[in-house]
Formats: sequence, C-alpha cells, structure tokens
Amino acid sequence: MHTLGLDLSDPACARAVVVDDAGRIVARAVGGDARDAVHEATSLQPADFGGVASPVEDADVPLSEPRILARCTPGAAAVAAEHWVGAAVGARHAICLHIGDDVFAGLLLDGRPWTGAHNRAGAAAWLAINPVERQDYRRRGSLAAEISSKGIAHRLSWRIQAGDRSRVLELAGGSVDAITGAMVFDGARLGDGVAISVVRDTAKYIGMAVATLAAAIDPEVVVVSGSIAVADLMLDAARQECTRRLPPEAMTDLRVEFSTLGADAIALGAARLAQLARA
Repeated sequence: MHTLGLDLSDPACARAVVVDDAGRIVARAVGGDARDAVHEATSLQPADFGGVASPVEDADVPLSEPRILARCTPGAAAVAAEHWVGAAVGARHAICLHIGDDVFAGLLLDGRPWTGAHNRAGAAAWLAINPVERQDYRRRGSLAAEISSKGIAHRLSWRIQAGDRSRVLELAGGSVDAITGAMVFDGARLGDGVAISVVRDTAKYIGMAVATLAAAIDPEVVVVSGSIAVADLMLDAARQECTRRLPPEAMTDLRVEFSTLGADAIALGAARLAQLARA
C-alpha cells in the first residue's frame, strides 16, 4: 500500500512524495502548485490515501484522489518523520527543531505529536533568546530573526556594511542583498573569518534554543532538521552550547542530532500521520 505526503510549508514550492509502508520514497514531485505536485507524484506511483502538512489548516489541496486522512502542522510532520525513519526512532518523547527559511518545532509526547491547546505548540520562531528588542524580532520572532536562512544572511550582511571584509561578498557577486545563508556556510568552509564568526554565533543560538526546549519538555532526543542540517560544521558547536546551558544530568539523558532526511522530511511525516490515522 502506498501513501501520499504533501508538504506545503513553503508557499512558493509544494513537495509531494509517495511512500510505501516502510517509509521508502517511491515517487516525488516538486512544484509551485500543490495540485500539480500531487498529480505528478501519483502519476509515477498511485497512492491509496494521503496526508498534508501546512501552516494553514484550510490549505487548498486536492481532496478527491487520494483521500486526505490527515492534516497537520509542518512541525508535527517533521517530528513524525524523525520518529518513523529518522534520528528519533524508538523515542517516546522527542523534539524536531526545523530551521530553514522558517523556524518551527514539532513535539512528540508519549509517542504522539502534540500541537497544544490552539495548534500553536512548536512555534519556536518566537523563542525569546535576546533581551534586546528589534523590529525584525517583532515581525518574525526572536529566534527566526537570528537562525533562519535569511537571518543568517542578514547578520553577515550587517557585518560587511559595518566595515568587515568577507569573501562571501564575492560569492554573492558583490551585492550584500544577494547573500544567502548557504553562501555564509560556503564562506565558512573556505576559511572566511567573518563567515566563521557568524556560523559560530548561529550554533550558539541553536544550542540555546535546544536547551530551552529540552528544559521545558525533557525529551530523549532533539533533532535539528531543515536546510541548516546540512551544515555539518555546526553540530558539535551546537551540542557544546546546549551542554553549557543545561545541568550535567540532563545532558547525560539527552541526544542532540542533525537530521539526515533532507528536504523530503515534512512530506514524509505527513504521509506517516496519514498512515496512523488510517490504522
């Protein structure tokens, strides 16, 4: 039996996967329109039913074929995927902190995704990690303004505008407005001092966020997912910062991992939640 998973967390780019009962992806499609993505993926491999992950509950998704059995937040889908075939397999209490263009979290409590009283649990973008109040904090949330892809790019851009020299500006064709988070990581790998400094600060913010979530929930594992998870140079630094922020006994019982599921994770989790809804 095959299940469709649809990820609408990025309003500009829908992602659909068809998976088998073991979580293996047998078809995928990526496109700007949800209906087109679903049609392409299911034309490659028909699906019996499906699930959709969207930040908006009444997102416009095709409901006829396959039947949508589960609607969930992207955070709930992310943690469901990690619990099914990712870094949280076997855990009963887990957190997935997703960091990309947006920042959010999924919480797994006693083996089930938990979304809170108003479906807002896991709004990690708004974690308060800095006593300074900035306009971008009020628009996007304190944590998102610092560690989202745009937040990382902005922090390096501000350093350049303040007079620091960085090779990342060359990677961006000489325009600070063209700098991306991925370019910052590329610059750090090339040994650029400003990029390395920004990456280190980002790892500190991630470690602080992980420690805050872990202190509140007491999970067995916190998985960091999203585009940030490919930045392997940050995992150890984030773990070290988390260790600094939690008592030793808490770290003894906590694993902090970076996801290996890649860009398909949220769609994969939506499919898993549809499977569970059908059971």
